[in-house]
Amino acid sequence: MKWEENVCRVVPYTPGEQPQKAGVIKLNTNENPYAPAPGVEKAAAALNVEKLRLYPAFPEKTELAAELAAHYQIGTDQIFIGVGSDDVLSMAFMTFFQSGRPIFFPDITYSFYDVWANVYKIPYETKALDADFQICPTDYCKPNGGVIFPNPNAPTGVLMPLEKVEEIVAANRDVVVIVDEAYIDFGGTSALPLIDKYDNLLVVQTFSKSRSMAGMRVGFCMGQPALIRYLNDVKYSVNSYTMNTAALELGAAAVRDEAYFRECCQKIIQTREKAEEELTKRGFTFPKSYANFIFASHKTMPAREIFERLKENDIYVRWWDKTRINNYLRITIGTDEQMEALYRALDGICG
Repeated sequence: MKWEENVCRVVPYTPGEQPQKAGVIKLNTNENPYAPAPGVEKAAAALNVEKLRLYPAFPEKTELAAELAAHYQIGTDQIFIGVGSDDVLSMAFMTFFQSGRPIFFPDITYSFYDVWANVYKIPYETKALDADFQICPTDYCKPNGGVIFPNPNAPTGVLMPLEKVEEIVAANRDVVVIVDEAYIDFGGTSALPLIDKYDNLLVVQTFSKSRSMAGMRVGFCMGQPALIRYLNDVKYSVNSYTMNTAALELGAAAVRDEAYFRECCQKIIQTREKAEEELTKRGFTFPKSYANFIFASHKTMPAREIFERLKENDIYVRWWDKTRINNYLRITIGTDEQMEALYRALDGICG
């Protein structure tokens, strides 16, 4: 068909399986195993449905923006809010990576990056992680059209020290550098303090992981006001009403409940540390994780076989048939009870 010659053809991002069967243990999409903050439930019950007949307020003018600004001690003009961090990142690609020069990101990383680059026709080059799955900052100190990387990285969970993050940002003052911090609340140090020093740095975070709100789709980024203005110009040229009223109000409630947020993060960190011990006992090796998952490889049994056998036990983890990582499983940290079920299943599979 002639019209197909003009179709944008890309290989889409493939998310983790979403089993609908009751009783499965889902450790494959890095969702938080704990409920959102109690204040979120109260806000949901108090939501005025009459508001839903009206268009929502612009995100930067809402209570959510004010709560985020207060929490991170920055101005509301330094925050951009979107429909999950995926929306924020997509807008950032569209806004900042238009020079025609290739952007840089790791070869093992969040697999949406190359999808966005292809959709928006942005040239890119991947930079190989070293043998320990570490980013090599010198690889990013060459002419480019922009830089993006997660920290901690996904799917490895490896954290780059802040001084190395700054090394990359400082070497690229003529382009925008995006640090994708979806997992930073599980043990890392945010690059946020660097935004006062570098006007080319954008720090992206999400409510999907540490704030237990993947289903509400709330993400945001922080940077100098000029960066935020450019993002808003593009967003309002594409869709002026990207955030729904419920997400804006419930998101604000989540930020207010700091104690619950910290408690949940600490529980996941403690369970992750226990999981490292239990997986090591069962013959797994992995890089030290600073995320809410572990990227593990078994010493003798192929990852794909373990992946399939776990599914037979109604336990879902993530496996990719990709070069360099096809013998690894990404295992989301669940509740202690879910992890105990995982260990029992592994005893039957790898024992």
